[in-house]
This record gives sequence, C-alpha cells and structure tokens, in this order.
Amino acid sequence: MKNFTTVCFLLLVMACANPKIEKQVVELSCGQCQFGLTTQEGCDLAARIDGKSYFVDGADIDEFGDAHDKDSGFCEVVRKAEVEGEVIDGRFKVASVKMLDQ
Repeated sequence: MKNFTTVCFLLLVMACANPKIEKQVVELSCGQCQFGLTTQEGCDLAARIDGKSYFVDGADIDEFGDAHDKDSGFCEVVRKAEVEGEVIDGRFKVASVKMLDQ
C-alpha cells in the first residue's frame, strides 16, 4: 500500500510539472513590422498574447503565404490564429497553428 501511495504521489507531481498545452487564439504578425520588436533583424513571425509580443519558434513567417502580400502578409496585417504552444524563455514555442481568417 505504501508503494501504491508513493507511485500515485509521483504521478501527481509529474502531471503538475508538465501542464497540458491548451489551444488559444492569438494575434500573429511580423514582430518587427507590426509589433515593434527590435531584438532581431529582418522579418520574423511573432505572436501577441494578452497584449505582450513574443517571437515564435516552430513556425516560419513564410509558411502562411508571402509575408509582404498587401492583403494578407504578416508584414502588412495582423491576423488571428488558434495555436498550441507556450512561452519559454521569452519566446513562444508553437506546436500547432490554425489560421482563423482563411
């Protein structure tokens, strides 16, 4: 019984240490052109979550079309997306992206 209790406790601790990443709706755009981020040069994908902007790891700005397209490019407009990911060390680590305006 003691071993069973110990195993249950360890499973609970592990579950709390690795929370499930939930889907959320965020704004995606060019970090430099639309969100005013200056820590990188060039055009890079960024997410704005709860009013704060983060560069994105795991997706590229050109994966969703021409970044400089005047109607839909991330350097020109801010778009909404449903994403799965988390902020780690000041960057948004994305696991999946589903654009909501397509």
